[in-house]
Amino acid sequence: MKRSVSFISVLIFIIGVAGSLGYFQYVIKPAMIKNFVLAAAPPPASVAAVLPRIEAWASRLPAIGTLRAVQEVEIAPQIGGAVVSIRAESGQDVTKGAPLFDIDSSVDQADLKNNLAVLKNAELALERQRQLIVGGNTAKANFDSAEAARDSAAAAVERTRAIITQKTLSAPFPGRLGIRKFDLGQYVSPGMGLITLQQLDPIYVDFPMPEQSLGMLKAGEEIEVEVDAYPGRIFHGTIKTVDARVAQESRNVLIRGQLDNPNKQLWPGMFANVHVIAGAPRNAITLPRTAVTYSLYGESVFVIESIAPPALGAGAAQAAAVQTSEVQKVERRAVKTGEAREDRVAIVDGVKPGEKVVAEGQLKLQSGARVRIDSDAEIQPLATRPKE
Repeated sequence: MKRSVSFISVLIFIIGVAGSLGYFQYVIKPAMIKNFVLAAAPPPASVAAVLPRIEAWASRLPAIGTLRAVQEVEIAPQIGGAVVSIRAESGQDVTKGAPLFDIDSSVDQADLKNNLAVLKNAELALERQRQLIVGGNTAKANFDSAEAARDSAAAAVERTRAIITQKTLSAPFPGRLGIRKFDLGQYVSPGMGLITLQQLDPIYVDFPMPEQSLGMLKAGEEIEVEVDAYPGRIFHGTIKTVDARVAQESRNVLIRGQLDNPNKQLWPGMFANVHVIAGAPRNAITLPRTAVTYSLYGESVFVIESIAPPALGAGAAQAAAVQTSEVQKVERRAVKTGEAREDRVAIVDGVKPGEKVVAEGQLKLQSGARVRIDSDAEIQPLATRPKE
């Protein structure tokens, strides 16, 4: 009986010990590990950091414009007829007064000869009447009639010559011809467009600007123009004219700029990105666009602050300094942004020169987070930025 009681007591003890170990292993220990993991600070995030720049920026007013020729005309005949001569070809550069096309004037040439003969006879008759009136052998009325006949014949000659001249089409100004719209021998009617002529140097760019910018716009202000045909290249010019009215439907005013185009690379009709350089340059604090976080609540940046090392003994402090010298924390700070230019943006308020700002890696950060600056985390900008 005593043996049975002892055996049962030992068995109960063993079961109790086993239960305690199991409870510790499967309940207490996981809870301790969980609390330890939750209490442990996350590892520092790798970010790229930059220092704000102080750059001299002038106000740049963006606009979308269209290039147009300083002078543009469609060559058209005043008198109809068959084209008998083509003296210039499509795409050719011509000078002022250069002959382009000839319309058949053979009938007019014959009329001119006839009118010259009539004029010659009228001049002889007038001379005879002049001699007779000096001697008093003719009436003054006969002299007046002869003089009127001479003037009429001279007018007929001038008219015929003018018609012949109109049948030779010439360039009214220097420029480049477009594509010819007719063939040799084709009959052309008065007013029919035959070919375009455009003066390409200099060239205009027309673009609208909001009326709020009128105070910054005046003739002579510098402009910069970019076109799709020459990526990355900037053409410089000046404002030539500001329109005298504001469009009521859009509240925009039309601006006309002028660009030198000696190589004739810019053509009328091209789409143009225009920036007006208004006013004198001023110093601005700038950051990369990637450093600014945009949201519905405004813009913000993460400013990097150093972590003060803990108070430790000499040996421990040196080891801690080596371990934490690169680990820092960040502070989320609201900023006011200004003008954006290429891959940089002006910071009006919120960041001071000399403060380190996170340029890449903000998505994994929150205020107070620990970071480690890693130069390899920096994203290289594209060679050609996408259009906005």
